[in-house]
Amino acid sequence: MKVSVCHLALLAGLCFLPSTAIAQVMDEIRNSGLYYGAQQLKVVAGKVSTPSGDPVPRARVEVLNNAGAPPRALQTDNRGIFQTDFQFVTNSDEVHHFNVTLTVTKKGFEVAHRISDISPAKVVGIAVTLRPIKPADPSQLSLADLIQDVAPRLRQLGPGDGLAAKDEKEYSRGVQEFLDRHHTEDAVLHLEKVARANPKCLRCRATLALAELNWGDWDDARREIGESVNAYLADRKMGNFETLFVHGILSGWDGDTERATAYLTEAVKFAPSDALAFQELGRAQCLDLEWLAASESLKKALDAGAGPDARLMRAEALSWAGTPNDAESELNLYLKGRDPKNMPPRVRSIWANIQAKKKDEVAFVAVSAKAKARGQEPVDYLHHPPTKDFKDFVPATDQAQLPNILDAVGKTVSDLFANLPNICSLEDVHQERLSRTGKIASAQDYRYRYLLTTPDQRWGPGIDEFRADLRGKETSQLGSSDTYMLTSGFVSAPLVFHPAYQSGSTFRLLGLQKLNGRNTFLIAYAQEPGKTRIYGSFQQGKNISVTYSQGMAWIDSENYQIVRLTTDLLRPASLVRLEKETTEIDFNEVHFKKQPRSFWLPNSVMVTLDWNGRVLRNRHAYSDFLVSNVDSSQKIGKPKDAEKTAEEIEPLSVPSAKTSLSPAPTLPKP
Repeated sequence: MKVSVCHLALLAGLCFLPSTAIAQVMDEIRNSGLYYGAQQLKVVAGKVSTPSGDPVPRARVEVLNNAGAPPRALQTDNRGIFQTDFQFVTNSDEVHHFNVTLTVTKKGFEVAHRISDISPAKVVGIAVTLRPIKPADPSQLSLADLIQDVAPRLRQLGPGDGLAAKDEKEYSRGVQEFLDRHHTEDAVLHLEKVARANPKCLRCRATLALAELNWGDWDDARREIGESVNAYLADRKMGNFETLFVHGILSGWDGDTERATAYLTEAVKFAPSDALAFQELGRAQCLDLEWLAASESLKKALDAGAGPDARLMRAEALSWAGTPNDAESELNLYLKGRDPKNMPPRVRSIWANIQAKKKDEVAFVAVSAKAKARGQEPVDYLHHPPTKDFKDFVPATDQAQLPNILDAVGKTVSDLFANLPNICSLEDVHQERLSRTGKIASAQDYRYRYLLTTPDQRWGPGIDEFRADLRGKETSQLGSSDTYMLTSGFVSAPLVFHPAYQSGSTFRLLGLQKLNGRNTFLIAYAQEPGKTRIYGSFQQGKNISVTYSQGMAWIDSENYQIVRLTTDLLRPASLVRLEKETTEIDFNEVHFKKQPRSFWLPNSVMVTLDWNGRVLRNRHAYSDFLVSNVDSSQKIGKPKDAEKTAEEIEPLSVPSAKTSLSPAPTLPKP
């Protein structure tokens, strides 16, 4: 139920339409000194950009028109802008309804097309998006498969679909040009007439969007689908499978897997036994790291007759959901006796992941048995929290308050990641190697400039973090060896309480405690590997284990800020010999000049690791927080604000063998 509520909430947001981009193009063109004029003067102007909005200079723009003027070839300037003028001495119907067909090319990019009506009275900027040529992504449905699977469903439409009887012939001609004759430009012209005359025929507009995608007109295709989905959101009676499905696929191609999952879930309602619908929903859920839900959707797809690709995806989903034996059985059905080592890279990768998880499971069982024989109990914050020695602790008598507390702390965490500016601070790191008795065997100290940036384009909350040396040059944490460890990612630790990720964990209200003069709620949590979408990783040589966490959070009962967070492994990662990993974070309120709000950020951190027979400990202290002038798209230079506190402490010498550690779960890059 929680997932469906989340999906319906996402549907409330309007789809992206290119009006903002067009307005920006118009402003740039007007600032370029273009003139407006007489009825017979037609100005064709626009801007060519990449999907991320960067201008494309020196792109070739071929301009055809309906009024008989000779074709023209233009080139975009350094801002990606192009412009040409047509002058006519007559005011024929073609001139009065003047339109142009643009073909835009540049080496390394897919060919783009657009058809645009030119206003007789003002300059209208034409936004054209050029997409870089990339290798086919086997994890995504291809454009060719999208058209092949969806377009034939739209071949026969009628009044029941909102298509007027008088326009059925025009629609049929457009479909024939598109699907039978493969004359996509002619198809777009016919289908566009139908769509303009029948705006409530959303399936007509879905056909037009598919033709535009096939022609390379991604801008108009997105607008067409976006307007159609907005019409559905305004009137649910207009809903249909194809419109929602295409919008979900486009969202997935953009990397917005959460939105893709939401719209494909909605599309399934209109095709409850459709193999393609469940296959692509399962694909989106895999990309969104919803492994259990994905395995269920893909099972429905297979039951409905989906092909081998759905089986391969289900094997991957079952592997990540923590059932490697079931995953192996599914993969064997896909392989049909073929040697996985001779299969394409994606298949080999899934097979290798399954084998690693099976080995990890065997190692975990063996280590657990030995620990039990020694009388050691595994860490379990949910059922056996270490609260008996807590001072000023009052146990909870029931869980009635828990939902409200989670809602409130979820809002504070959401606000943090939504409003956190780019910041820099001074970070002191003290690294220790301990003996089994707890004595310090060796130690070293470093000081860094620590930079946090909030990416402009990322689906889902998260931050990027960097360390810089005295000169402001990016550097990895120094001292990486089998004597010391690398630790980072503490600002992202509260993400487990973010509303987008709470469904991936189980929570329990343990009680109330007085902490540093504050009244706090003490809440325990444990991630659920098959459901959570955030995780950590630990690598030893070629072996990599995914790690999940459990822990306790002290939450201020007045402002619902997390003031302390303790995390540990949900279970040991025995394959990489990681027995324990405990992180203790204290948060403090930080104020910035010219910032109206404050932010709760890590003040001190201690990470203790029991790995491969070694006990390692890192202490981090953060101070002198300042808003940084460096954003996530820039290389780290020398943050001006950090000059005031920069200092380096000479380290002790360390061995050269390397290990790495990511102690806090971070959002995987899309």
